[in-house]
Amino acid sequence: MAKKKRNLKPDIILKNYWGDNGHFADLFNAVLFGGGQVIQPDELVDLDAESSTILEHRKYAEGIAASRDNIKVRKKFTAYGIELVMLGNESQEHVDYAMPVRVMGYDYSAYKKQYDSNATKYKNADGMEEDEYLSRMKRTDRFMPVITVTVYYGRKPWDGATSLYGMLDIPEELRKYVNDYRMLLVEARKNDLMLYNINNVDLFNLLEILLDGSRTAGEIRNRAIGYTKERRVDRSVIMTAAGAVDNKIDYNALEQKGDIDMHTVFEETRIEGRVEGRMEGRAEEIIETGYEFGLSDDDILARLQRKLDISMEMARIYLSRFGKQTV
Repeated sequence: MAKKKRNLKPDIILKNYWGDNGHFADLFNAVLFGGGQVIQPDELVDLDAESSTILEHRKYAEGIAASRDNIKVRKKFTAYGIELVMLGNESQEHVDYAMPVRVMGYDYSAYKKQYDSNATKYKNADGMEEDEYLSRMKRTDRFMPVITVTVYYGRKPWDGATSLYGMLDIPEELRKYVNDYRMLLVEARKNDLMLYNINNVDLFNLLEILLDGSRTAGEIRNRAIGYTKERRVDRSVIMTAAGAVDNKIDYNALEQKGDIDMHTVFEETRIEGRVEGRMEGRAEEIIETGYEFGLSDDDILARLQRKLDISMEMARIYLSRFGKQTV
């Protein structure tokens, strides 16, 4: 079988990077508090962690974590108990024109799951007023606030809405009666975040270089290589930056090289491009030969799979690209 390429997908690489509490806390401090060191890494707990402080919330934790890129609970021990805040991070490669509704849905789901979990405590009306029992919630019950930050890694400026209002066709007279819902958006290509974690600083500086649409590919390559060498950028940051901009590289081969810098990334991208080009050339030749010998599409698909050691899905893509075009 052919070696599987890019088994580390960009979204997995980004999820792993932001799964680090130091990276995660620094991002949220920059977005929420202008760089103020309010959230400390040791205050963050993954929702699926075995922690006594959040075991009460396990029923809804797994459902939330399954739909999010990253979500953590901030726990802070105070004189009055434990303060909990739910922090979610979403990564976007493309502009999503429905993103405010998506974020609203994520946050609603988190609140609904908190309510459902809380309501299971009240199996009867003992110690509850009638309205409390009917609500399955005591007047004094409180839920964790939910905050979601979306990081956009696209090359073009975000031109979608950043709030629900931006998606509505609503007369000015009715605006005050319709609730808005805004999202917290960070554009990786250009931002004014006050970051202190050195890896985050390098990541966003490197992304600004890689996503600069005003420069040629050669200029971007030289600037990126120069930056990583001068700053001695950590390999995890280089891998994350490459994943964020979706460089067409074989991550298996990249990992085997040991020391990774941007020169290595660009070289792998170039090699992968050559390999893909050769593969496409062979596919086109097989298809043309098949038609010359009067083979059916099914026979050609089988030959593509056998000779190139590829999936049926990939074979269909090649046949669609290089096969007979019907009008």
